[in-house]
Amino acid sequence: MKSTFSLCFLALIFTACEVKPQKINYGNDNCQYCNMTIVDRQHASQIVTDKGRAHKFDAIECMVNYDNEHTDQPVAMYLVNDFKNPSKLIDATTATYLISPEISSPMGANLSAFNSEQDAQKTQAEYSGKLCDWEALRQHFKKN
Repeated sequence: MKSTFSLCFLALIFTACEVKPQKINYGNDNCQYCNMTIVDRQHASQIVTDKGRAHKFDAIECMVNYDNEHTDQPVAMYLVNDFKNPSKLIDATTATYLISPEISSPMGANLSAFNSEQDAQKTQAEYSGKLCDWEALRQHFKKN
């Protein structure tokens, strides 16, 4: 009995600290940065720390601003929703971003993420705007 309890306890510890994204419960979860309810399936994002803690955001700009203010926490993953595949989290560091005044995002930065540069370019051709990568995006928000 004691060994079974110990084994279950160890399994719980290892799974509790697993570094992976958590499901975003749209309409229920709140943004870690602005506290708004996360409802937009095209613009939500998430940071997962190296200890497995997930911070969820209603907009990419909230995630970037939060990260700029919390530089002391080691991050394992930056994730953003793919604009073309709502609710699908993709690697934020390899995504292509479009800032377009014709596509509103929850906090008004008009910022959307795309899994492929080709999808971003097609959307830019349709809606206008400026394309950027992860590093350019981070620099943009450090200036603002």
